[in-house]
Amino acid sequence: MSNYIKSFELFFKRIVLVVLTYQVCRLLFLYFNLKTFNDLSFNVFLGGLRFDFSVIAYTNIVFALLHLIPGNFKYASAYQNLLKVTFFSVNFLFILTNFVDFKYYDFTGRRSSYSMITAKGMENEIGGLVFSFLAEFWYLPLIAIILAVVFWKLLPDLKHPISLKKTPLKIALKQVGLCLLVLSSLAVFGRGGFQKKPLRIVDAANYGAINHSSLVLNTPFCILKTIGKNESLKKMAFYTKTELDSVYSPVLEIAPKHPRNNKNIVILILESFGRENLNIGQTPFLDSLITQSYYFKNGFANGRLSIDAVPSTLSSIPGLLNQSIITSSYSLNNVYGLPKILKDNGYYTSFFHGAFNGSQNFDQYCKVAGFDDYFGKNEYEGPESFDGKWGVFDEEFLQFFNSKLSTFQQPFFTTLFTISSHNPYTIPERYIGKFPKGTTEIQESIAYSDYALKQFFKSAQQEAWYKNTLFVITADHTSVNPSSDVFRTPVGKFRVPILFFDPSNTTLKGESQKNLQQLDIMPSVIDYLGIQAKIISYGKSYTSEEDFVVYFLDNIYHVIMGDYYLAFSGTESLALYNIKQDPLLKKNLLKELPDKTKALETFIKAYIQSFNERMIDNDLIL
Repeated sequence: MSNYIKSFELFFKRIVLVVLTYQVCRLLFLYFNLKTFNDLSFNVFLGGLRFDFSVIAYTNIVFALLHLIPGNFKYASAYQNLLKVTFFSVNFLFILTNFVDFKYYDFTGRRSSYSMITAKGMENEIGGLVFSFLAEFWYLPLIAIILAVVFWKLLPDLKHPISLKKTPLKIALKQVGLCLLVLSSLAVFGRGGFQKKPLRIVDAANYGAINHSSLVLNTPFCILKTIGKNESLKKMAFYTKTELDSVYSPVLEIAPKHPRNNKNIVILILESFGRENLNIGQTPFLDSLITQSYYFKNGFANGRLSIDAVPSTLSSIPGLLNQSIITSSYSLNNVYGLPKILKDNGYYTSFFHGAFNGSQNFDQYCKVAGFDDYFGKNEYEGPESFDGKWGVFDEEFLQFFNSKLSTFQQPFFTTLFTISSHNPYTIPERYIGKFPKGTTEIQESIAYSDYALKQFFKSAQQEAWYKNTLFVITADHTSVNPSSDVFRTPVGKFRVPILFFDPSNTTLKGESQKNLQQLDIMPSVIDYLGIQAKIISYGKSYTSEEDFVVYFLDNIYHVIMGDYYLAFSGTESLALYNIKQDPLLKKNLLKELPDKTKALETFIKAYIQSFNERMIDNDLIL
């Protein structure tokens, strides 16, 4: 039995080493994202242990069996060597996934899921980008190698037994009992305890402020919880059909009070142009254009990834899944978005993206959405201007865009997605040193893209179609690592500019305090054009008196209505804040304002139920 106890102690020591390594990874994650997490409490790290124990239990239950199964065969040197190598390989592979989020968290604002780790939707550019990221963040592979060496050196070996004897039946039964006890204990740790439901990603919100959830979690846990669960939507039963329609319905009737005008529509989605970049010297052209536009100061994105922005902006479909709609099985759902609506009203439609064709599955989305034509890097005509990673530099591609627009029959509807302000933030060599560096890594490329936008408008002003056009400008999502704490909160992470500019309409000017999201762009455009329509839209027109915003992050639903922001887990409200009086989200008003909490919770439940039902049933067209 003494040999068996040694094997048990060996497994225990190895698990302790794994647990400690997970804590090192959490501290490294905190170090690399220190500005994001403030006012931390010990509870955050205590909760983190629970999630660490869970994933460690899941990934080591087989090793528990291999260490503790009765029998003298497991004391052989060959068996022990193979066991040590496989224990190291499996555990360190999972540990290594944490390194992805040390810097990738800057871009996504959440721990990576299975679909994000496997780069679904990024197959065409991932090869070049991996080498780019490794070159830029060279210290991460170095730290990983050092940690691997230390982990291997500290991994204990079995002190070889002095003698091997036949195990009596009574002792063997005790060994079986201990083995079953350890396996059952790991099963309990794996599910997170004896509670009714196994530990979920959303449970991380119970251990601190909403924006601390990613620190509580670990990447291996999030990967395991999302394998095979790409389409996690399920039908809700918060309300009956009649109750649901009375609380919220996405059936939107647009009845403009002005005659139809047949304006051209140009939507510009600017890569990573979060609101934090405005009015600080990096975007002089956009800052100036805002003063000539109808600008929504409280504009919000509906996702944290570029791939989320397109269906939100052009089809008014929110990203309330753990992956982008474009890469889910719902990507083939029938939608009646701007391309089809305007095509039915006599418009020619097109989509431009300067990256490789196939990038982020935008070309596939365009086919489903009903665009007439897609223009990517393959279709670009002009001076050689490949940025070496993503595609065509913004300045040249915007000029190509302008030249193509001038060949289109009016009225036309087109969308362009810029690329140059994406990591690795490459700008043309001729502009090195021309633009201000700013305070964050991205801002020099933001300044370059702003300049490219200026050159586009300078050229467009000479074209006949220019004055007969409504320009809608927004960003796909916010920038990484903003310098201000206001833009690091669960609300600030989604603040983007949204502006409407019509050079022939002098009344379309001013600054609105209304909450407007990407989802609102589609119905707003239809309303502005004077088109009578009855559509499915999870947004509202800019002329509507409604004032809500909805988005999804870290398995939590976020809703803003008026001055208040609510975080909702899907079953219960987690936090309520007055974002006008408390922009840093310091004071949780959940218990102080039960009526306000109830009102927002009622709305978001109906919104979720409606969305899930219609996505599952492919019921997005009337």
